[in-house]
Parts: sequence; C-alpha cells; structure tokens
Amino acid sequence: MKKILLLICLIIFIPYIIINIFVKDEEIKLKYTSNMVVRVKQDDEIIKVPFEDYIIGVIAGEMPISFELEALKAQAVAARSYVMKKMEANIDKDYDVVDTVMNQVYLDDEHLQEVWKDDYTNNINKIKKAVLETFNEYLEYDGKVVDAMFFSTSVGYTENSEEVFTNKVPYLRSVRSTWDEISPVYEVNYTFSLEDFYNKLDLNYNSTLDIELLETTSTGRIKKLKINGTTLEGNTVVANLKLKSNYFNIKLENNKICITTKGYGHGVGMSQYGAQAMALKGYKYDEILKYYYQGVEIKKI
Repeated sequence: MKKILLLICLIIFIPYIIINIFVKDEEIKLKYTSNMVVRVKQDDEIIKVPFEDYIIGVIAGEMPISFELEALKAQAVAARSYVMKKMEANIDKDYDVVDTVMNQVYLDDEHLQEVWKDDYTNNINKIKKAVLETFNEYLEYDGKVVDAMFFSTSVGYTENSEEVFTNKVPYLRSVRSTWDEISPVYEVNYTFSLEDFYNKLDLNYNSTLDIELLETTSTGRIKKLKINGTTLEGNTVVANLKLKSNYFNIKLENNKICITTKGYGHGVGMSQYGAQAMALKGYKYDEILKYYYQGVEIKKI
C-alpha cells in the first residue's frame, strides 16, 4: 500500500517540479469570470476589448513599467474605476472611451510586443500580476463608482476638483504630496524667443513683459493672468506653449522668455509619482488609493 501511495505521489508531483524548475518566463494567462467588454475608440475604429485586458493596456500606457508593484496595483484599481464610470455614462453611445489622454491611454498587445521586444514577457507578467492581485476591484463612494481621476506629478499638493474642473467632488480633495519630487518632470525649464513666445500666444510683439496674476488655485496653479494687459486663461498658455502644467513662472531674461513649470497634468486625484514614492516607502495599494481618494471603499465587481 505504501509503495502504491509513493508511486501516486511521484506521478503527481514530478511533473509539477519539472515545470517549476525548467519552464520559466511563460506569459501569465488570465481566467475571466465576467464577459464585460470595453468599447474603445481607436482613431475612426471602435474595438471591443475584454474588460481586464483593457486594464492591462491602460496600465502599460499610463504608468512606467519600472514602477513598484503596489503603485501598478493602485493604477489598476483607479483605471478600472475610471472606465466603469465612463461605461455607465456612455451606455447609450457608440463607445465608452477613447484610447488617448482624453480618457485613458490604452496600448494593445500587438503594440506592446513591438515596443518591448525581448522584455515583453517579463513586463506583461508584471502588469498582469498587478491586475490579478486586484482582480475586479474598483473604488466606491457613497454607493457609487468613483470618478478616479489621476495624473503624473503634483506641485507638492493635489488639487480640489472644483478649482480645476467645475464640480466639487467629496473624494477629490487636495492632499499633500511632497513625494512627487522624485519625478523627472517635477520642475521643467523652457526658453522661448520673444517673437516665438508672442506668436504662440497670439499676442502683439513687445520688447518688454508685464505679468499680472488674476486667479490661482489654492496650490498656486494659474487659472487666469494678464500678459501685457491681455487676459488669458492659464490652460490656454499651457496648451499653446506645450507646458507640463499651469503651475508656471514666466520671466524675461537676456531678451528671452524663461518659464519654469512644476508638476505634470491637471493635479486632481491620484498622483502617479506620488503613488510610486509611497510604494517605495512600503505603503500598500489600498493605502495609496485611500490617501488620494478621500473616504472611498474598495469593492469587487
């Protein structure tokens, strides 16, 4: 009897041992418990992507693969929440989201294989691990799916939603985020000739520069200003000059316009570099999410 039991154990466990020792770098396969798909607009085409595959493509498009797993997991839950909110709002439309920064950047598997080449399997498995460990998780506030906005780098604090957009959202409150100093775009310097600067802003050429701030957010982002007496929206300056954020300082030096920006993106919700810095300090993904989205709960679909 003992010999028979030993033989059965060998039959069961030898293949398992062989697979774990000798078979490596296989791509993780997801098993789906849901038939949900996301309708993604790519240029003029609308494609249907399995829900969790879409989340993988968003993490790949929105967050550096070098980031810590806990930051990637926080991004997975935020991206899942964001698209669920869009699916809810766009149920009667032809598509749920576009694949650009207008919503969330989504990169399909073919593109990732082309870009990552030999690193594809390791990179995709890292992202799939983040997706699997947060499978079907999303954020909820007061019984409703959270509009989980996120951005690259804060100015030291995130923004209150109503100071950047229109609505005051209880979970999108300004929080301190000094960790963002690790970001390579925390501060960026730009230089323009006078002619180029005025042309890009559609202003009359002037050999002098007079700046007057008219309205800022509580963190110092510029909402409205005057340049040589002409009133401009801060976002117009950002768009026309292709700046990283509307937290900027403009100076005239040696007949050149010198601009320094702080932060990258709109500043509302979760800071991605803040999430990375928190992960490096040992914070878990749920702690990161509950820090940047005040009063939320993590639920499962």
